Amino acid sequence: MHLTIQGLRQILTTDLALIKHIAGLTHAEKIIAITPQAVRLENLRCEKELAVLKAQIEANCLAAHLDATLSESTQTLADFKLVAMDMDSTLITIECIDEIADMQGLKPQVSEITEAAMRGEIEFQESLTRRVALLKGLNANALQKVYDERVRLSPGAENMLQTVQQAGLKTLLVSGGFTFFTDRMKTRCNLDYTHANVLEIDQGKLTGKVIGGIVDAVEKQRTVERIAADLGISAKEVIVMGDGANDLKMMSISGLSVAFRAKPVVRAQADVALNFVGLDGVLNILHPQYP
Repeated sequence: MHLTIQGLRQILTTDLALIKHIAGLTHAEKIIAITPQAVRLENLRCEKELAVLKAQIEANCLAAHLDATLSESTQTLADFKLVAMDMDSTLITIECIDEIADMQGLKPQVSEITEAAMRGEIEFQESLTRRVALLKGLNANALQKVYDERVRLSPGAENMLQTVQQAGLKTLLVSGGFTFFTDRMKTRCNLDYTHANVLEIDQGKLTGKVIGGIVDAVEKQRTVERIAADLGISAKEVIVMGDGANDLKMMSISGLSVAFRAKPVVRAQADVALNFVGLDGVLNILHPQYP
């Protein structure tokens, strides 16, 4: 067993006492500095029941605003061929539909439905249909305004993408959002594949409907499987990143699932939970110096 601990500060200076405490709890063979913000405790020898120890470590790290990832094996980027990402609140910082709704003065109503869907309390198809219906009559120019003024990459996204692309991995953006945004993100980030919902526009205004099938949890999983098959790889050679309940199906088939600033139901089921560090925090868990 290995444990990666990381944060936004130089933790070997600011959190050395906590790191040593956890090393003692786990009987770690050694502490290795990966970066000033990340350390790896290697060859843990756990005397307590693993679930109890894991909960204790996570509680200690959560209180200190640190991310902790316990792993049984050491994976590297070389073990993977594809990174599949959700878009809203994962690759980018916003929920696009909530910001579009803000142009209609309807953000609170739409955001409430979005949050319920991401927590898994409402089926995604129902939630999207209800939210898009609220946008009926909005000038389609609002989409460009949202993209120009509000779409920002999540912390660490640029470094993560550059690193995986340089390592030869393909990239897939699969979203329950809209092609208007995924198309632009594909160009902006040099992504290989995208898949999302198509908003219907008539005479320059949103109709309140989507064209074709809805990209829900099942369709996200199918998309990952289809792209993997096209690449001639196994789903276990895919890293999947997401934040909401509609990402769980595609995360469940992956070789490494990453919950980014995610809802509790997603954090609980993911291999890696990044609550504080950026998306590039996954690189410290897949550090190439650990073959």
